[in-house]
Amino acid sequence: MKKSLTKTRVRYSETDQMGVVYHGNYAQFFELGRTEWLRKLGVTYKDMEISGIMLPVISLNCRFIKSAKYDDILTIETILIKKPLVKIEFDYTITNQNQELICTGNSVLAFMDMKTNKPTKCPEYLLTSLGF
Repeated sequence: MKKSLTKTRVRYSETDQMGVVYHGNYAQFFELGRTEWLRKLGVTYKDMEISGIMLPVISLNCRFIKSAKYDDILTIETILIKKPLVKIEFDYTITNQNQELICTGNSVLAFMDMKTNKPTKCPEYLLTSLGF
């Protein structure tokens, strides 16, 4: 599985006084997409951390197209870009319930060994789950 769809409803606390989603919340929407993408593979961040691997974000980009508003139902499409090695890269599209494009984005995360705090290779169990 290299692509995943995750739905979420915009909560009031995620909006500004105009009822528009605050721009800083898009990073959280991307994270929701990533964590659900992993979960569908049978892997969780918690499992990775227990095994000594963490995944800090090293790059994040977002291009805003249209405002998301309170109570919108958003679909976050999360797409793996290429085989993960020491880094893992995702593209995102977020659409609303009318299939209108809200934003696009990209993030790069690094696999880090929690003991050494140094980059490490993608865990073999994740590569196997991805069919690599």
